Amino acid sequence: MKTELNAIIGTVQTGDQDAALVALQAFNKEKIQCFTFEANEEEERRRLGELVVQFLERDLQPSCQLACLETIRILSRDKKCLEPFATRGAMQTLARHAGIEAGEGLAPEIPDLDVIVEALKCLCNIVFNSPGAQEVGAELRLIVGLTERLKLYNDPLWTHEVRFFDLRLTFLFTALRVDVRSQLAHELRGVSLLSDVLELTLGLRWLDSFEVGRAEDDDDDDDGSLPLPRQETERAMEILKILFNVTFDASRRDVDEEEAALYRHLGAILRYCLMSKADGEDRTEELHSHTINLLGNLPLMCLDVLLAPKVQQGSVEYMGVNMDAVNVLLDFMDRRLDRGHKLKETLTPSLNLLTESARVHRETRKFLRMKVLPPLRDVKNRPEVGSSLRNKLVRLMTHIDTDVKHCAAEFLFVLCKESVSRFVKYTGYGNAAGLLAARGLMAGGRGQGHYSEDEDTDTEEYREAKPNINPITGRVEEKLPNPMEGMTEEQKEYEAMKLVNMFDKLSREQVIQPMAVGPDGRLAALEQVMHQEVHSSSGSDSEAD
Repeated sequence: MKTELNAIIGTVQTGDQDAALVALQAFNKEKIQCFTFEANEEEERRRLGELVVQFLERDLQPSCQLACLETIRILSRDKKCLEPFATRGAMQTLARHAGIEAGEGLAPEIPDLDVIVEALKCLCNIVFNSPGAQEVGAELRLIVGLTERLKLYNDPLWTHEVRFFDLRLTFLFTALRVDVRSQLAHELRGVSLLSDVLELTLGLRWLDSFEVGRAEDDDDDDDGSLPLPRQETERAMEILKILFNVTFDASRRDVDEEEAALYRHLGAILRYCLMSKADGEDRTEELHSHTINLLGNLPLMCLDVLLAPKVQQGSVEYMGVNMDAVNVLLDFMDRRLDRGHKLKETLTPSLNLLTESARVHRETRKFLRMKVLPPLRDVKNRPEVGSSLRNKLVRLMTHIDTDVKHCAAEFLFVLCKESVSRFVKYTGYGNAAGLLAARGLMAGGRGQGHYSEDEDTDTEEYREAKPNINPITGRVEEKLPNPMEGMTEEQKEYEAMKLVNMFDKLSREQVIQPMAVGPDGRLAALEQVMHQEVHSSSGSDSEAD
């Protein structure tokens, strides 16, 4: 094979365009499915890469340009041989063929779309695999050329592939370069531009201030019951991923009225994505996943658009509010719970989104509580035992992953209006202890959230069983025999002192550390708490004197 590579190198070095075309086409045909490369040919592949880039700088026929670009695309799969393609000159050459070189205007009036697509594929490979190419691409301001073409997104000249790889390359730059992400978000007004591009991709029309439907369909399909076309779905998901990158800090900072209006506009489009189906269940799930990730970046004040559409026939309605979007989020979360795979990545975005929505919107919280924490009837089983949403979420409260554990507990705590007694009632004190300790609520009370004062209604079953419920396990426990029954007072005292001595020994040997709830409601070492109480008591006594 090394001999064949040297022969191709020799042919390209002659500069004969026709001979080079034949040699490169043969190489491309043979290697089109090649993704692993021989280590002993690295030097030859680097040399071929350098020559092809130089050849591409000449005035070539489109077929020869295409062959050179295909060769670069194949060679750029090898992460060890990227140097020839990551130089400033090579990146400029590829950007020019892709029609995105900043400051050079757009492609010719009748561009060769195959050449543009192939050049974009090359840039995607190189940027993905080479930090050096990422830096050069940022210096060349390729994101400016990409956004200029995105402004002409609806021009019928551009095919699906040109649009898709424009978006893919934009995603890679914004994912891998913080400076490019910031440039697109602020200097190039990326959120507004990409919202418009997403709207065009989905072919939407505005039905109301914060409600959209599909433009080419009749009113019967404004709910997105017909699946989105495959190509439009692919492009929409790339746009959602880019928007996720450029809005990453939006929910963590204050936004002005203009930004809030922009995010609400985007939120209405995202609601449509959430209510839409793609071609097949897996593709629908992927679309919804990207949508939910992005919704989680939006400022909390803008999530009200999820509830904006009027209640229609077939809508999920609660307290006069359209809960279709919230219901989809809940179903999505339930499916991810059942899957139980990579919960931190797959579950926490939807769980966090539902938590924050419930925190700021009373109707959403009450609807979710009705679904997740209905009036308690089953008090015979532990809260974590069973197949209901409550059972599944309580099981997560002792999950090995801290983030998953925290998200599940926080969601249920918010649904309980951050009331410790209500939270313990539905989860059991043993499951609730982690969150309560972190919040300084071990001794009871309420969190810092502001909620309405509606009462928690108990079922008859719960009221009857309440005196016999073990608050630690959250269920009615069978009464165990008293181990001290039949003992004399001396025997009881002996057993008690024996137990004290065992704990004392374990404590002195630092096998265990006795804890108590401190004045701040958090767990602390018993010795420290006692010291604080003595100090506080002596301080009070001196003040009385």
